[in-house]
Parts: sequence; C-alpha cells; structure tokens
Amino acid sequence: MEDSKFYTLYAPLDKAFKNEGKDLVVQFSVKHAQEMDCGGGYIKLMPSSNTPAMMADLDNNTPYTIMFGPDICGMQTRRVHAILSHRGDTHLIKEEVVAPADVYTHIYTFHLRPDNTYSILIDGDERQSGSLEEDWDMIEPKEIVDNKAKKPSDWSEDPMIDDPNDTKPPGWDEIPKEIIDPSARQPPGWDEDEDGEWEPPIIPNPEYKGTWRARRISNPEYKGPWSAPMIPNPNYKPDPKLYVRDEIGWVAFELWQVKSGSVFDNIIVTDSMEEATAFREETFPDEAREEERKMKHRLHAAEHEDPHGHLSGDDYDAAWGQAAPGDFGGDDMIFGSDFEDDFEGDDDHDEL
Repeated sequence: MEDSKFYTLYAPLDKAFKNEGKDLVVQFSVKHAQEMDCGGGYIKLMPSSNTPAMMADLDNNTPYTIMFGPDICGMQTRRVHAILSHRGDTHLIKEEVVAPADVYTHIYTFHLRPDNTYSILIDGDERQSGSLEEDWDMIEPKEIVDNKAKKPSDWSEDPMIDDPNDTKPPGWDEIPKEIIDPSARQPPGWDEDEDGEWEPPIIPNPEYKGTWRARRISNPEYKGPWSAPMIPNPNYKPDPKLYVRDEIGWVAFELWQVKSGSVFDNIIVTDSMEEATAFREETFPDEAREEERKMKHRLHAAEHEDPHGHLSGDDYDAAWGQAAPGDFGGDDMIFGSDFEDDFEGDDDHDEL
C-alpha cells in the first residue's frame, strides 16, 4: 500500500442504465480501516458516452453524472458528497450531510425519484431528503431577492430604545470624577523649602456615577431586521426531468488518500429501493455489523496485551483492514493493495 496517492478503479456495467421514468438507486459500502485522516470515499457513475480510452485515463476531469459518498479530512471536513451533473456543469448538494468518521463499515445509499425528490441514507437510516430543485443549484430558483426594494424610512430595527420619560437627576454633571482625599494629612517633618508645597492625593470620588444614560425600554415600534422581499424569478423554468441522468455505462472510483487502506464493497445500481434494501440486508446484515465491532475490540485487546507480538504493526493493520465486510459476505476492494474488479448484473441492477 502507498500513502499520499491517487487511486482509480473502473468497470463497465453489463448493460447501460437509463433512469428516465423510474427510480435510480446507487448503494455501496466503505470502511476506512486505516482510520482515515484525509481522503475521499465516493463513487462515480459515468456516462456510457465515455469511451474505454477516456476511462483508461480516468481523472477528476473525466465526465460523470453522479458523484456520491463520504469525504473526510481532519475535523473540518466530514461530509457526504452528492454531486449531480447538469448541462455540462457539476453541482454539489447545498445541505450538509455528516459522514461517520470511524473505522467501521458503512452503507451509503443515494435514491433519486421521478418526482424530482431524493433521499440519502447511511446504514439504512435516512439522513437527508428533499427536492432536487431546491437542494441543488441546477436551475434558476423560483424566487429571487428584489434588489430594487428599499427599507421604509420608519422601519425600526432596534429592539430597545432610550426611555423618553427618563430625565437626568439634578446636579448629576456637577459631581466630579475625582476628589482630594479628605483623610490625607501632611506628613510630619515635611519641609516645604526642601520638599516643595505639600499637596493632598487625589482619589476616585465614591459619589461619582459616571456618564448619565437614560434607561432602556422595549421599542414599541420594533419590527425586526429588515430584508428585501422575495419576488418571482422571471428566469425560472421548472425542469420535470432534473432527476434524469445521462445513460450510465460505467462505475468508478477516483480518489486521493493521504493514508491508504479504504475497503469498498457491495456496489449496486438499480431502479428499485426495495431491491437495494434487500441487497444491503443480505450482504451486510446487523449480525455482521455487530461481529465487525467485536472483531475490532478483539484485535485491539490483543495488540495491547502483546504489543510486540504477532498482531503489532503491519500485521494488525492487515488483519483489521481485511476483516470486513468480506469476512461476512462479498469481495473486498482495498484501495492501496492488489484487487480484482468484476461487475456482474442483470437488466435491473449491476453489483460489485
């Protein structure tokens, strides 16, 4: 395995996938066994128009129709990317979907529907859903800010005001800030010829109350912060086919990893959420998830009991990196090591 390196892997689908008029679900598992510090874990669905030569030169400029999955870098970046291509541009989801930053296997699911809605699930739990139109900037919004609007002259944004009935007490400004210390006495033996004229020290005046300010009261005219109103956008044109992707012919990974060792498995592209759910439950059931955590604890305990033994260093990393999900069904792809890729599927889905 090599760290601080780009990794690429791609394979064609047995049959090009068109999602017009039906659902599109892409799902896969990823396990950052190396305790990811900075790197990607996302999959790309590539259009069938990409030629084999283009795929052989796969990089971040190679056209794709969906990019989906976790991206982790330190404490600042822990999000799930959901990027859609539209009319030659790529658009990142505006909502923040937090990615788990641990060493266990997680199943990522992206579901697009013909009504232009979507869902993002992690381990079968929905983490985000909504409208493709609202949550991506693929088309002009329905409404825009009225830049010609002006704040009314009588609009008050101050929640508190000075009490107009409060008046300054008489003699307030006549009280000095400092006074001569009334208890001070000229020291015995003070010689004005040698020491100069004695002056008593100046001290803060305990009667001084500072600058007078009227008390504050709630503003009866307060209307809150002003903002320009929204108006219909003359350039808005609804697109009922936002969900439609270019015909999908390839599945690919194109990733940078500072520390190698991510494990990818159980890829499925289908038009049925029910099928994707069944595939997830078949390939990585709850029992496998529990066993994976138990295995991690066992390896961790063994390493600490015998830090110089057979589970230290690279042996420990290898044992954990290859422990799951392959031990519980399926074939692993470990980025940074040797692996084979083989996409098999039927008319409705393709899986790795």
